Amino acid sequence: MSYRTAAPVAPVTLDDVRGAQKMLSGVARVTAMEGSRHLSQLVGAPVHLKCENLQRTGSFKLRGAYVRIAGLLPEQRAAGVVAASAGNHAQGVALASSLLGVHATVFMPKGAPLPKISATRDYGAEVRLHGQVVDETLAAAQEYAERTGAVFIHPFDHPDVIAGQGTVGLEILEQCPEVRTVVVGIGGGGLAAGIAVAVKALRPDVRIVGVQAEGAAAYPPSLAAGRPVAVEHPSTMADGIKVGRPGDVPFGIVGDLVDEVRTVTEDELSTALLLCLERAKLVVEPAGASPVAALLSEPGAFAGPVAAVLSGGNVDPVLMQGVLRHGMAAQGRYLAVRLRLTDRPGALATLLGVLSVVDANVLDVSHVRTDPRLGLTEAEVELHLETKGPEHCVEVGRALREAGYPVIG
Repeated sequence: MSYRTAAPVAPVTLDDVRGAQKMLSGVARVTAMEGSRHLSQLVGAPVHLKCENLQRTGSFKLRGAYVRIAGLLPEQRAAGVVAASAGNHAQGVALASSLLGVHATVFMPKGAPLPKISATRDYGAEVRLHGQVVDETLAAAQEYAERTGAVFIHPFDHPDVIAGQGTVGLEILEQCPEVRTVVVGIGGGGLAAGIAVAVKALRPDVRIVGVQAEGAAAYPPSLAAGRPVAVEHPSTMADGIKVGRPGDVPFGIVGDLVDEVRTVTEDELSTALLLCLERAKLVVEPAGASPVAALLSEPGAFAGPVAAVLSGGNVDPVLMQGVLRHGMAAQGRYLAVRLRLTDRPGALATLLGVLSVVDANVLDVSHVRTDPRLGLTEAEVELHLETKGPEHCVEVGRALREAGYPVIG
């Protein structure tokens, strides 16, 4: 479905993006485009992964932040810059400011992952922890800007930022001239808008598909309403695209130039992240894996060659563990079962023998003996198993039932 508006909005032009590309020469990496045989087989056409997860600071955000800060007047640079972010934008602003000799203050939520806080400081920014959610952090940063005169660097709602992100689109056309579809995650919309400006100006036949997390999908209702609409309480593991309201500037561009906006579930995001790690050997955060999730959810909907933008790779190790477990469960490779057995010596060994015969790997075992629902000689056992897929899960369940074990969950 196309969301194009009747009157095109062009606050950012191809010349702006080309100018940003010159400005970023020697600063931002020209990231690799890696082919994916697995995704290509699913889609039925070549699929290439644009690896912005391998960009400096681990995401595309450096591009827009550098262009925005580099465009400031001398007196503005002297006043310093301020930003609010839980991760990628914080690191992009920190490194860009350091490279340009500008003092940066970055407000981050108190619950931000420690690796992201540490990285932002290491890139040279002064980090201030404020609030529990990004909205509170954003308000603190804006108040700081008003009080001190520091320039607030918005993560997506500024033409210079969009022009910087659009350089990803120029690189895609240079690296894959025959591309027919570009798939990119959307949060506030800066990256998708910038890519659309660059690609549509040079190749109007290329289809641009945006992807949002189902629990934080502000663009579909906004595009239907013709104006930015806020989604209350956005919820997703993909914090890089967890934005409750589209930016005013990118909204007009997305509405005019992006052909379709799709949504993906948390299960699809988990599966996509696991695929990137296992098949492509790439560490990608959930937001960065959203284009892959869209390809997996409906592979026949994308004309190839396809370029899928892996926007970032800054994933917290604790989150990564949970996401990988979730992804394995979604693929039928992780099974949790509860069952009852007679509480006597050797009973557990007999149970494990049944699982060994069907080649199920036991990851964890826990016992419950004091539940009043249990008989005097009964114990409840919860097993976490590593399996080989949905068919193997069925085989494991059948083997347990045939051995006389009542599976209760």
